[in-house]
Amino acid sequence: MNKQEEQIWQILESVKDPEIPVLSIVDLGIVRSITLSNSTKIEEIELRVCVTPTYSACPAVDMINAEIKMALTDAGFKNIQIENILFPAWTTDWMSESGKEKLKDYGIAPPIGKSCDQVNIEDLNIVCPQCGSDQTKVISAFGSTACKALFQCSNCLEPFDYFKCH
Repeated sequence: MNKQEEQIWQILESVKDPEIPVLSIVDLGIVRSITLSNSTKIEEIELRVCVTPTYSACPAVDMINAEIKMALTDAGFKNIQIENILFPAWTTDWMSESGKEKLKDYGIAPPIGKSCDQVNIEDLNIVCPQCGSDQTKVISAFGSTACKALFQCSNCLEPFDYFKCH
């Protein structure tokens, strides 16, 4: 990876997910690739960023794309193309380990296992991100967003979101 590519990845690391602002779009694994033309002048570089949304109908896609474009424009890039790639579909397997830790620290239980595991949500042993207890139960398979389920801890009694594996 050259210096310009490293710079671009660092810029993208600063773009936060609008629904979970402790995660960058790089943490989420939605940035699939970057391609740039060979030029020594930043304003002449043709830059393409390929993004796979967490859901094809994700309401945050337009905002994420605008935030990417603004961050790169602020860094001096002028010719920016953002391409939304729907195949292969995004999976929690693409999330960084750092991103999963950030979720936990934020109070959201990170995904457990791999997307191909196909485990019933009621069969998962989800650890409470508040107190660390594994005595938790599903309240609803659907939480504040489609990618989360609502759980409650039997120890501290706090409700919390679980970021579903998919």
